[in-house]
Amino acid sequence: MTTSKILIINEPFVKDFCRTQRWAARTRGRVLRAPDWLAYATAVLEKEGIDVELYDFPARDWDKDRLSQLVKAKQPALVVLDSTTPSIYSDIDCARICKEACPDTKVLMVGPHVSSLPEETLVNANGSVDATAVGEFDYTVRDYAKAILNNYECSTIEGIVYREGNDIIRNKPRPLIEDLDELPFPAWHHLNLWDYFDGTKLYPYIDVIGGRGCPFKCIFCLWPQVMHGNRYRLRSAENIVEEMKWVLSNWPKAIEGEFFFEDDTFTVNKKRAHEFCDLLLKENIKCTWSVNSRADVVDRDLFRHMKKAGCRLLLVGFESGSQRMLDNMHKNISVQRMQEFIKVARQEGLHIHGCFVLGLPGETADSIEETIQFALRNPLNTVQFSGAVPFPGTRYFQYAKDNNLLLAKGWDEWLKEGEQAPVIDYPGLSRSVIERGVDSALKRFYFRPSYMLRFLFESRSKADLYRKLRGARNFLGYLIGKRK
Repeated sequence: MTTSKILIINEPFVKDFCRTQRWAARTRGRVLRAPDWLAYATAVLEKEGIDVELYDFPARDWDKDRLSQLVKAKQPALVVLDSTTPSIYSDIDCARICKEACPDTKVLMVGPHVSSLPEETLVNANGSVDATAVGEFDYTVRDYAKAILNNYECSTIEGIVYREGNDIIRNKPRPLIEDLDELPFPAWHHLNLWDYFDGTKLYPYIDVIGGRGCPFKCIFCLWPQVMHGNRYRLRSAENIVEEMKWVLSNWPKAIEGEFFFEDDTFTVNKKRAHEFCDLLLKENIKCTWSVNSRADVVDRDLFRHMKKAGCRLLLVGFESGSQRMLDNMHKNISVQRMQEFIKVARQEGLHIHGCFVLGLPGETADSIEETIQFALRNPLNTVQFSGAVPFPGTRYFQYAKDNNLLLAKGWDEWLKEGEQAPVIDYPGLSRSVIERGVDSALKRFYFRPSYMLRFLFESRSKADLYRKLRGARNFLGYLIGKRK
């Protein structure tokens, strides 16, 4: 017999797999990000007085046997599992494990893969998954949990696709959440926040989501197209600052690291950005924070204000150093503007982490070299290079499918032994060339003697040196493992 307990689980896959990020994979730097979206759903259930527990298996290095033991011991009424495209077959296997450990439990799957392909997932799961949540799932999880606990019908729950006998039923979509301030703060108390690491961010780092959605329409970007939409919805500056104060009061050592804003582009709404900086200064909160930013927001006054309020770094999706490639991906920006952005931001004392993607439509060996040269000639503090991966639900995936470019025959081929890897061959540009381009770019950037000296001597504390050395060790481990 099941209990009234709900389990929300970031389930196991390959070691070091980070399913929370935009390119779900085992990254070259072995980044591990907290399951913030699941932590929000957990907090929403707690606010309703529901008995819920959140478990992050990758962070604890737990395997599928441990999953079976946990479900067997807890006998939950409902298990909520996350989903990504590269891990979906394994995610379905985790659902099967849950059903075998507790036959009466219901399984709801959330996340980007099932948001794109809910019916396919339910068919492939063959009864192991009872329902899928499409898009933003904070309130969908709440409503489905209430239905299971109180024996309600599922027919009125917005945002789910579910099985009823042999039929698969798609309910009407759930509207995007308009008032983000109504959401409780993420249920971090279920996790060990010191388990999470990203070499580009100070350690420890805490994710803050100050807004959802992105008004821009890059063809490859997963979250706006599949989960959160193209309208940027904002939390108030007051609400964000309250969350930061709450984190610092409950986890005082967080002051040694930084808050990182996972909004797609924090700086696009300058009014809210200035309000946030004003409030941090007024409240005398002396913490470090960093944000995602567009490279077309060239605003010296804003950068100066952000720096004064504690901002350290701008994480920027430059994506390419080729104007032709920027146009192809609908980035809606110029190389000249990006260089101006870098110059002004660095003059105001902000660090810049540059994100680049190789292998989008129209890429050539020459455009790859243009992008590498852009990264080398500009004063970027850190970079990441990724091979473009077409995820279901994006325009890039549809392009690849329509043009018969996909080499992968199943979702389990979306990674190469867990590592991020291209899955497309273009005429004249193979995926192996793209993959070598990514590795070459990273080595050419980070293995410059001048960079390595700066890397070590600009460390601001023992914790800063630790995260740098750990990040370097992780990357070297990737390179050594690849040679083997």
